[in-house]
Amino acid sequence: MCPGRVEATRRCGPRSRRARFPGRVGTSRRNAYGGPKVGYAFVYTVIDDHSRVAYTEVHDDETAVTAVGFLHRAVDWFADRGVTIERVLSDNGGAYRSYLWRDNCEALSITSKFTRPYRPQTNGKVERFHRTMADGWAYARCYTSEQERRDALAGLLHQYNHHRPHTACDNQPPFSRLINVPGQYS
Repeated sequence: MCPGRVEATRRCGPRSRRARFPGRVGTSRRNAYGGPKVGYAFVYTVIDDHSRVAYTEVHDDETAVTAVGFLHRAVDWFADRGVTIERVLSDNGGAYRSYLWRDNCEALSITSKFTRPYRPQTNGKVERFHRTMADGWAYARCYTSEQERRDALAGLLHQYNHHRPHTACDNQPPFSRLINVPGQYS
């Protein structure tokens, strides 16, 4: 599993303005009162390493509490499909370095690993999925509101997991590689 995050409303990465000028005013993801900035969305993603099945949620912040809540929902979602999460590869964000994240991973019997700093290639499956999401969902059309965009995510996930051919799965959709889904053979 590879949880990751992407800010769906702006560019980020090693060539972004934020990366080039880390100390500049206005680069904080918090407003003047400590709350999340308006217009920013954080997409949390878990991708099964074998099947490439993806689970994603959009949130307004990237705190440890939000990340842990997402992890628990992802574990339950994958368990319903017969997949047990053993390891999690995440970036080096503060949410994933927190004691709360570490303790919850231990409680769920999950080994937590981290990507190399400034090496998005280490988390390539999630990075590529985020590019697919950007092209097919986040910037695919003009949305009238952030809520409308978030509501459209379920359709993209269904298309990606159940219908879109994936080269790593012999041009079959990722869900075809899950062979022990409850109720699949009844």
